[in-house]
Amino acid sequence: MKTTPSTASRTAVTVLLMVALAVTLWASTSSSARAETSISDLTVTGKLSADGVLTVTETYTVEGTLPDTFTKRFATRENGVGDVQYVQELSDVTATVAGQPAEVTLDVQQDHTNIDVATAGGAGPLTLSYTVRGAVRDEGDSHVFQYRVLQGLQFAVQRVTATVEAPAVAQGIRCYAGAPNSTSACRMAAQGTHDNPHPTWVDGPRGPGEQVTAIAPYAPEDVAASAIVDHRWSLGRAFGAGPAELLSALAVLLIGGLVLWTLHRRAGRDAHHGDKVEKVGEFVPVGDGESEFQHFGAVRPGHVGTVSDERVDPIDVTATILDLAVRGHLRITELPREREFAQADWQLTRREGTDELAKYEAELLDAVAPVGEGERVSHLGERVPAKVADLQDALYDEVVAQGWYDRRPDETRNSWLTYALVALVVAVVGTGLLVAFTTFGLLGLALVAVALGLVFVAQEMPARTTAGAALLQGLGHLSHELHNHSTSEMPKGRELHELSEVLPYAVVLGGSDRWLDALVAADGDDDPDSTDLDWYHGPENWHLRDLPDSLRNFITTVSGTLFSR
Repeated sequence: MKTTPSTASRTAVTVLLMVALAVTLWASTSSSARAETSISDLTVTGKLSADGVLTVTETYTVEGTLPDTFTKRFATRENGVGDVQYVQELSDVTATVAGQPAEVTLDVQQDHTNIDVATAGGAGPLTLSYTVRGAVRDEGDSHVFQYRVLQGLQFAVQRVTATVEAPAVAQGIRCYAGAPNSTSACRMAAQGTHDNPHPTWVDGPRGPGEQVTAIAPYAPEDVAASAIVDHRWSLGRAFGAGPAELLSALAVLLIGGLVLWTLHRRAGRDAHHGDKVEKVGEFVPVGDGESEFQHFGAVRPGHVGTVSDERVDPIDVTATILDLAVRGHLRITELPREREFAQADWQLTRREGTDELAKYEAELLDAVAPVGEGERVSHLGERVPAKVADLQDALYDEVVAQGWYDRRPDETRNSWLTYALVALVVAVVGTGLLVAFTTFGLLGLALVAVALGLVFVAQEMPARTTAGAALLQGLGHLSHELHNHSTSEMPKGRELHELSEVLPYAVVLGGSDRWLDALVAADGDDDPDSTDLDWYHGPENWHLRDLPDSLRNFITTVSGTLFSR
């Protein structure tokens, strides 16, 4: 049969009425259950000892029957001011129902303990006894007893009466009642009367979950503070700025700074050279208004940069190539561009020089200009970069062999850097632990700062020998000469040769632009100068005025090619 709209409406109304009836019956049943476990009276008697330990007996008078399991939620952690937390320890928990011992089960959580008493549905009374440590707080002038005499019940309580016997008279008592953290006063708080010789608090009625907190200050000499203080983690606490934290951080910075200074002074400071200066080169007068550059000893441009900054840099290798060319072991030939905007290229041709080569120079010459037709700079990237590490090793070994360092600068630097990085990792991990578990975060930052200082000092640890320190002084004098000596005093007719000898040293020590300009100025005609320089040849229409740009391009291209990865 087809259902009409009116029939459907009546059906829906009937279903709703049935649902409402079921809900009403359930609510009535729940209310009856709660009514059966209503507590008419809660009597709390406690004894506070001089050491701040509280023993408690709670007696519950029940209207009706108890549930099979009576549960009290005992808060063991309470937030104080700031990041402070007060912790109470619960122990020796026992219970009786109608005078008979009852089984007690404790469920310990982070901030509370559930006390479950097996009642077997008895009518009571129920007695709960236990010991509390941590109920007395140190608040400066007084030790304050603060304890929740009513807490954590799922039943309504009609009346609460609490009495605590203490070894001395309290300095004023009070109590708060209501929802957690309520500041409403209790019905009564009294002590020292005929009826209430000890502190007594009375309140009620209270609903499920409400609390009554009793407070009584005592003189510190009468009752000891037993509060167990814990702290919540916070960034402000982790980086505490108290005297201990500040003094420890300052001590680490001062002692760490002193240790770093001592380490550098002992291991990283150059040996004392007195007034000794090892001359590398100088301009010697050879006539009226004329001077020529004279080179002394075994110091070459590759050595210069390594001794000066303790590293083999690209410019040290490139300057060595120029020096090999000037000394006649190599010729650099700039090739004509295949197109107007094509990349410049050079041919490196091996020659028979007249002086002896150091090991690193021979290895470099073999790499860039093998015996035969030579090599184009554009082709060096195919095989030479793989040999650069060997060239650097050879140059580091050379400065040790010459007696300028006792140990290879790179090995010294790497060893100290390893120590520094280990110290930095330890400092960072230590800082993390200090921040996570203590208030000494500033101490951790000080440790990290000292470790970072060691990373910096590690770069300065290669120390020169007496000979190396004397050479460094000589390089300083030569650098001053290269920046200030007149470039127009070269002997007439030999300007190109003399200026060329200066150029590799000026490339590593600075001042190369003025010496290149001097080479340009030495050209007295407008004819092409493709082969005027024995060590550098240019295309057919090339002039000496093109040399500065040609060499800058050459230096940039060779450095990038040799040290590419």
